[in-house]
Amino acid sequence: MCGIAGYLAFKSVSAEAGAVALKAMCDSIQHRGPDADGMFVDSDTGVALGHRRLSIVDLSETGAQPMTSPSGRYCIVYNGEIYGFLDLRQKLIDHGMSFRGTSDTEVLLASMDLWGIRKTLDLAHGMFAFAVFDRHSNRVVFARDRLGKKPLYLGIKGGHLLFGSELKALRAHPAFGAPEADRRAQAQYARYAFIPAPLTIYRDVMKLPAGTLVEVKLDAPPMSSEDLVDGLRTFWDLPDRVEACRADPYGDEAQALSGIEDALLSAVGERMVADVTVGTFLSGGIDSSLITAMMQEQAAGKVTSFTVRFDHDATNEADHAAAIAKHLGTDHHEVTATPEMAFDLLRTLPNVYDEPFADPSAFPTLLVSQLARAQLKVVMSGDGGDESFGGYERYVRMMAMERLSAKLPGPAASALAASPAFVTQVAAKILQPLAPASLRAQITPDRLSKVASIARHRDFRSRYDALFTLWDPPLADCQGVFRSHQIPDRLNPVDTMMLLDSELYLPESILVKADRASMSVGLEIRSPLLDDRVVEAAWRSPDSLRYDGKSGKVALRRLLDKRVPKALYDRPKQGFGIPLNDWLRGPLKSVAQEVFASDSSVGEMFDRAQLNKRWNEHLSGARNWGPHLWVALMYHFWQEEWLR
Repeated sequence: MCGIAGYLAFKSVSAEAGAVALKAMCDSIQHRGPDADGMFVDSDTGVALGHRRLSIVDLSETGAQPMTSPSGRYCIVYNGEIYGFLDLRQKLIDHGMSFRGTSDTEVLLASMDLWGIRKTLDLAHGMFAFAVFDRHSNRVVFARDRLGKKPLYLGIKGGHLLFGSELKALRAHPAFGAPEADRRAQAQYARYAFIPAPLTIYRDVMKLPAGTLVEVKLDAPPMSSEDLVDGLRTFWDLPDRVEACRADPYGDEAQALSGIEDALLSAVGERMVADVTVGTFLSGGIDSSLITAMMQEQAAGKVTSFTVRFDHDATNEADHAAAIAKHLGTDHHEVTATPEMAFDLLRTLPNVYDEPFADPSAFPTLLVSQLARAQLKVVMSGDGGDESFGGYERYVRMMAMERLSAKLPGPAASALAASPAFVTQVAAKILQPLAPASLRAQITPDRLSKVASIARHRDFRSRYDALFTLWDPPLADCQGVFRSHQIPDRLNPVDTMMLLDSELYLPESILVKADRASMSVGLEIRSPLLDDRVVEAAWRSPDSLRYDGKSGKVALRRLLDKRVPKALYDRPKQGFGIPLNDWLRGPLKSVAQEVFASDSSVGEMFDRAQLNKRWNEHLSGARNWGPHLWVALMYHFWQEEWLR
């Protein structure tokens, strides 16, 4: 696990000047690889490749990068881990290849020498982003892993192609110039609290989408980031794999459950291969508990586990995590998240994330990463279970909304969505006694208004996009990505939501959060549930093992039942976030008030009257607008840090 950066000048450069610019780029991401650095500058072609190393596999110099292939044809800088690389290494040895060290980087390069870049991508299972210079064909190829676990940014600035694991690396190059925000990206951020690929917050900078590569010929420089987007090629396509899996399902539930268990045990075992100790994040939920249990089964000693505690019942799962840790016998550690910590980190988060990003759970993710990094370099997480196994509570809510949408006329829904807070409060009071007892707590003014804003749309994809939408985009032509993203037409609604989440929400929000938070302190996160073979096993399974109409993660629950008493984990899903609504009315109120009252950047991105209305309703308790206000707040602090 590391950080990469570099540039293509498309002309000869002096070795000295080229190294100075490259070093500045690498230094900006030193946190991703604090153990060592390395640089390669080809003066004749103007290719510069830089690397910051976090030593995990092959701690010796034989694992250092940039690294050249045995034939001398390829030179690579690579961020990530190839799991099961020892099997691939043996295949290469069987073909007559030899190795100096034990790193997966050397295996990648030997595979490229023998089979080429494209076939190597088919054989490489794991998380990765790389830039490889092919001297024979005078080109540089950039690629990102199948599900988008590792990031890669590319930009055209001042006649150069700049690239890096984080945007700050591109900004460190003198050719970047004055930053210009991309209005399309601003609109998508306001809508979703994240920026979907290939957009980034900057003009003429793109991020490589998951499962894609782009080839840049040194004698045909791209003129803009749009040229790079036009040149994208897919080497692994999740919608295609989903269709293939649905066409070749497991024979029955028993076979499917066995297939999922085998794939997941293998994925966990492969991710335990390291020359340093591997720990785990344990929230107490189904995903992280199952991963921790499977780790402990395969570990020689006690697994070290970490969690975050909140002094807030609605968000605190630490007691559950501690009980599961005790049952499994892990060496368990906690950090307590306080509002004061959040206040201190408000101005830190924009530097960690580089572009506007407003998932409130970034805060506890950063805290637990700091806790783990004090002891270890590598941890596992349960990311990926919700998207492949139907685990999000919003799937249940969305299907309930579908039934309501069929009965609620569009004009009535639109009127309710636009109603003042007191109208939805009155409506909630009227409807609560009429609803089943199990649903009464769910009928709140916030949810009624959200349901109405969703139900007014007349097609399912638009309704799902509305579920994610926080602010109406400032650009009239800003398309909703959950509505327009291309996926197969024949999927049922739950499968449609799972696939959209896997292609959009997972790589652009969940994995961005995890990567930047962990790598800001030099910590590697490995996610077995995001192994593409586990994902495919999930999609080959019958619906009854994923989302059974009432709840999701049926298969994962059954696998966990074999390892942990149900009483320790069987409870409503709580998520992993801060008590944002309460904190904005309490300890974070003054800083938010100052931002929203001033003539600041939020006035450029958000309608001032609407922002003030939501802030006042939030303070009064009439509505909970925490996530919406957090989007505006995070944009303000990002702009203060970067758009100058």
